Amino acid sequence: MRALETVAACVLLLQATAVCKYLEVVQIEDKNYWYELGKSRLQNQLKKTMNFNRAKNAIFFVGDGMGLTTVTASRIYKGQLNGETGEENYHAFDLFPDIGLVKTYNTDKQVPDSAGTATAMFCGVKTKYYTAGIDSTLPTGECDPELYEAAKVDSLLKWAQDAGKRTGLVTTTRITHATPSAAYAHIAERNWECDGKIPSEYQGCMKDIARQLVEESPGKDINVVFGGGQKQLGFATGDDDSCERTDGLNLTEIWENDRKAEGVSHRFVINRGQMEELSTEDKVLGLFGLGHMAYDLERDTGADGPPSIVNMTVKAIQMLQRGENGFMLIVEGGRIDHAHHDNFAKLALSEAIRFEEAISAALAMTSRDDTLIVVTADHSHSLTMNGYPNRGNDILGFAHDEPDKPIYETLTYANGPGYNVHRKNGSIDSDEYLWNDPTLMEDRDETRYMHFAPIYEETETHGGEDVAVYAIGGAIIKRKEKNNYKIFVFRPSISLVQRSF
Repeated sequence: MRALETVAACVLLLQATAVCKYLEVVQIEDKNYWYELGKSRLQNQLKKTMNFNRAKNAIFFVGDGMGLTTVTASRIYKGQLNGETGEENYHAFDLFPDIGLVKTYNTDKQVPDSAGTATAMFCGVKTKYYTAGIDSTLPTGECDPELYEAAKVDSLLKWAQDAGKRTGLVTTTRITHATPSAAYAHIAERNWECDGKIPSEYQGCMKDIARQLVEESPGKDINVVFGGGQKQLGFATGDDDSCERTDGLNLTEIWENDRKAEGVSHRFVINRGQMEELSTEDKVLGLFGLGHMAYDLERDTGADGPPSIVNMTVKAIQMLQRGENGFMLIVEGGRIDHAHHDNFAKLALSEAIRFEEAISAALAMTSRDDTLIVVTADHSHSLTMNGYPNRGNDILGFAHDEPDKPIYETLTYANGPGYNVHRKNGSIDSDEYLWNDPTLMEDRDETRYMHFAPIYEETETHGGEDVAVYAIGGAIIKRKEKNNYKIFVFRPSISLVQRSF
């Protein structure tokens, strides 16, 4: 009874302040518990049969920056928010029958960026750091017309469209950001989201990413596009420092005019209420933020605010399921990555949980007999889960409470802006290397609290270790592969147009 009371009390603390020390284990986990658990898992595995079906539909979920530490920590955090100790919890994709590991390096970088990894995932070709939708033969940040045309590579969305399938692209980032851009654009520098970012000498050689989305195939042929990026498409202006349109184009108007010329039903929407009204339109464009969409914990949940990643995923599937030949949908939980770059561990874990909820929603809306679902990350981060905390310890808390040892957080970063917050004098220029006591930091309960980082970086870096890939519904993932292998899982699984490689 005392253990149950402890759990209830700590759940209240977790929800209110996220400072609970630990949750006690309620169930006795003796040898019989583990024997029975192992036997049950084995029996379930023996009952499974290999699924070699050619799925009609496919959904590719990418948790940007969702490395194994993030998967583990968010799983625990989710469990603790639900009153469990957390470690015993599962994400929905943890239980997928096919699981493997993939290498994430770029052709020129040991630790990758998202544009290069997205090209590997969506196009089947590893490429250079900071480039998307092209192979490694085109120099980064340059454009030669002949080399550019030769370097272009098609994506999953193009293949699916050629096979007569409906297509969708959902992200919580700008729709022109690194990861989603690789699904439709061919760009020598990922920051060329607007024309104002492209050097004048290359303006006539390569369109900016936003124009490629609206004016070129496969971008203009995507049935459902949801994300941020109103400024990139020239719909609105404001305080977003990503890029500026200098050509005066409102690409949302061009998109609407082109749909009218095609004679297809369509709609452009800018908030959750408008998105929920969508029903029978053939093509839809939803831009729900000036730049990136808001973090879910900070999102306006009213009808005039942006939808959640769950809302967008559900609506996209509803819109795409009407196609007789099936569909291909890419969903990116992109702000996991952004939170990590700022050492915002709580926000990163919360974004990962919302991402997992979108996966659960997709599972509930589709059948394993005709829909392939693949979940993965493009890369990891420098986040570590360390120390020897007790079972049920608050995952956002401290690794121990021993008075004779320095107190430190279970979740720490190898580098990042959190360095300045935790350094006693708050300056990177001082020679004094003393750290603040994290137990006394008044903002620890805030969503934007920065976890500890011993090395200063303006933005925390990616991690270069392998990431996991999870699949259900007819995939062939059984061992360690390079990240470009993922696209070849989709090709036979959903009967995409035959290509030569």
